[in-house]
Amino acid sequence: MNTTKAILLFVFVLSAGFGFSQSADSTKQTLNFSGTISATNNGFSLIPTFSLGEPAVVTIFNLSSRGRLSFEPEFRYSMDFKPWSLVFIWRYKLIRQEKFQLALGTHLPALNFVSGKAKLGEVEQEVIRARRFFPVVEAIPTYRINDRFNVGLYYLFSIGLEDELTKDNHFLTLRSNYNNIPLSKQYYLNLNLQFYYLKLDEPDGFYAAGALVLARRGFPFSISTLMNKEIRSTIKAKQFDWNVSLNYTFGRNYVEK
Repeated sequence: MNTTKAILLFVFVLSAGFGFSQSADSTKQTLNFSGTISATNNGFSLIPTFSLGEPAVVTIFNLSSRGRLSFEPEFRYSMDFKPWSLVFIWRYKLIRQEKFQLALGTHLPALNFVSGKAKLGEVEQEVIRARRFFPVVEAIPTYRINDRFNVGLYYLFSIGLEDELTKDNHFLTLRSNYNNIPLSKQYYLNLNLQFYYLKLDEPDGFYAAGALVLARRGFPFSISTLMNKEIRSTIKAKQFDWNVSLNYTFGRNYVEK
């Protein structure tokens, strides 16, 4: 079975899973569609070690039901609309308890794009080439301390298919989320902190990263910043990197009549 057929089969199975999870958990089907569109001076990938190094647009969507399955595509591209990465994330909540949750996921497809020069006939042109990662699997255990604070782990494993890509990639992070920290009646902060280990074949490293969001209640726009600091690493990347972003957040529920 080739890659295209495998993707189509996987999408069909997960699409059927939306209907099954909804009917199993509720009498009425409910879909939630939400997302965030961010304009930033420096685009970061899902793994904070890697950044685009130039202004970018990042779009993250979430389509989920009242059941256990969610579809969370992420698109990253530069301000001149050159694609940087495209990831279709599928997640399933295996355990859903009041305090503890465990989600398993996969990225299908997971594409990274690079641009360069290529000779087409007698003319040299700029081309964009997609690089694939497969399989990509993730595990996300989360423990909720209270309504504003939760802690958890995130583990990601992937294999690069192209020859120039690393083949044995591990990303493990310990993270904490502080949500809805009040500054006043109108303004609040969200704070995300993580300490993580990254291994790309032989090179590896330890890092710390933090994201801070300033938002106003009932207002769709917010301002955020993300910072990443190397602690000890043999991976060729910036020792310190950061960005600032303007974000637009939206969401809507669809309920079956």
